[in-house]
Amino acid sequence: MERLKGISIFVEAVEAGGFSAAAERLHLTRSAVGKTIARLEQRLGVRLFNRTTRMQSLTEEGRFFYERCLRAVEEIRLGEAMLESGRRDVRGRLRISMPVLFGRHCIAPILARLLDEHPNLELDLSFNDRIVDLLEDGFDLVIRNGPLKDNPDLMARAIARQRMTVCASPAYLEKHGAPQTVFDIPQHEGIVYRRGDDDKGWIFPTAADPGRRLAPKARLRLDDLASISDAAVAGRGLAWLPCWLVREEVLAGRLIQVLKHEPANVFDAHAVWLRSPVMLPKVRLAIDTLAAGLPAMMG
Repeated sequence: MERLKGISIFVEAVEAGGFSAAAERLHLTRSAVGKTIARLEQRLGVRLFNRTTRMQSLTEEGRFFYERCLRAVEEIRLGEAMLESGRRDVRGRLRISMPVLFGRHCIAPILARLLDEHPNLELDLSFNDRIVDLLEDGFDLVIRNGPLKDNPDLMARAIARQRMTVCASPAYLEKHGAPQTVFDIPQHEGIVYRRGDDDKGWIFPTAADPGRRLAPKARLRLDDLASISDAAVAGRGLAWLPCWLVREEVLAGRLIQVLKHEPANVFDAHAVWLRSPVMLPKVRLAIDTLAAGLPAMMG
């Protein structure tokens, strides 16, 4: 059993990219992971990792050993998944990565309720707007907005449709008037989302031009959607935001939706997981729960 434990920790250290990350995933200390690897190296009579003060990298022997250990570990994981698929009780730790605002407002509240129904389930939720790697970063599931790139190693399911809306505060509309068509937008002040060079305007699709874009005058550019909503409430201009984000502001009358008769840009949110012969029950549960609960929150 000690040999199997050493091998599983070795595989985890490789997949996590280092001893510290593996220790965090396994709920161990970095020292415990390092000592386990050292005992494994002593037993095998080879060095598996090159070590520096900042990182670890596989040696040639370590890479050879990892490729063979991984096959065994994957067989064990598959066996566990097949056994778990026959249980009604969902258990274990479920690691999910999601966009920050969408996760905070929509995903996390739905998933947190699963803890009440499944006492043996643990949730480890990560809020991050970067594109994570499921295997390297050790996630069971990630939530991604917008179109996906083809990847034969991944599976995906659309779990919600998000609709964009143009809105502004009553004070702004009283002072500047409301746009009557999308072609009035260039004459209005707008609060624009910008990250890097992505400042190409707001999308208003038509059958002839699904990617039609129009841009307002923009003296205020922000890389945070919540801050754009706050600026719109303060009367700084029109904002183009997901309906779910401004729902409470609209219901409270702090923002007013305009151009509701115009075609809105709609995009999918996807749950993405690693391709496997058997889906873990905890992953299936999370996906089914989100697919059932998210539409009511989209506005």
